[in-house]
Amino acid sequence: MAIRFPPIAALRALEAAARHLSYTRAAEELHVTQSAISHQIRHAEELWGFKLFERRGRRLVLTEAGHALVPVVRDFIRRITSTLEDLSESSEGPSALRVTLLQSFAFKWLVPRLGHFNHDYPDIDVWISTSDELVGFDRENADVGIRLGYGNWGDLYEELLLTEYVFPVCSPIFLKEHVVPSKPQDLLNLPLLRRSTIDILPRWRDWFRDAGVIVTKMPSGTKFPQTSLALQAAIDHQGIALARSAHVLDDINAGRLVTLFPEIVSRSNVSYFFVCAPGRENESQIAAFRHWLAAEAQESQQEFDHMMLTDQQNLFSDAAHDRGDD
Repeated sequence: MAIRFPPIAALRALEAAARHLSYTRAAEELHVTQSAISHQIRHAEELWGFKLFERRGRRLVLTEAGHALVPVVRDFIRRITSTLEDLSESSEGPSALRVTLLQSFAFKWLVPRLGHFNHDYPDIDVWISTSDELVGFDRENADVGIRLGYGNWGDLYEELLLTEYVFPVCSPIFLKEHVVPSKPQDLLNLPLLRRSTIDILPRWRDWFRDAGVIVTKMPSGTKFPQTSLALQAAIDHQGIALARSAHVLDDINAGRLVTLFPEIVSRSNVSYFFVCAPGRENESQIAAFRHWLAAEAQESQQEFDHMMLTDQQNLFSDAAHDRGDD
């Protein structure tokens, strides 16, 4: 059987009347007459072959068919309204700058700083897209990206943004509730928060190797698909996470996380790069975002370097004090 659809005016009349259970109030909301609402609903009933409302005394109630159809109609109106609003904003306002990057880096580093860019460039709308997959850069996909890797993407313009340090972290409360580890191998007796994905990022085995610890078998523990989830679990006192400095600087400064064994710090084997299609790097919106991003990354890099240097100097000073050196 071919289904016939009523005009959008009839669907709006049905949704409003169902919400108010009153033709009068539906008419007031839609700025039409009560008879117009009645006509539109009767038209829909005739097309579909179902009664949508019925009278019970002085009350207007939905029929069983009405109860089934109204949520579908309401969702359709909401979706088409939202889509039309987005299209209208897109056509009337400036084109958006579409940025693609890893979800963890977006959550822990870019998004907390994005308000600075919005303040400095209120006329540029930034649309964030997160993906663990490499995406192309064209006018139908993404304008710019922040990639994690070794660089040398031959088909892209690229700029180095950040290199990172790798070290264990946990919450101060977690340390109070457990025996404080005195040497790296002690961590094997504590809950380690691990990532379940196989990729190019440093892993616990890498850090233990750099610390001179031979690990024949990693202890059991919770695994997470993303770094940001493991770090959130660490903030919530669930264990020790292997952190990269770009993800935890703000949490360390705020006291939500503390570093363990700062004398054993590795440089990450991968770095963050700004990328875009070659030839587009000097387009006005892209250049503005690129220059802002480079300045923010430089500030973060300086904080990373200072934090690591300070921790190691403190350790040296503590060791000298323990030896009784002047």
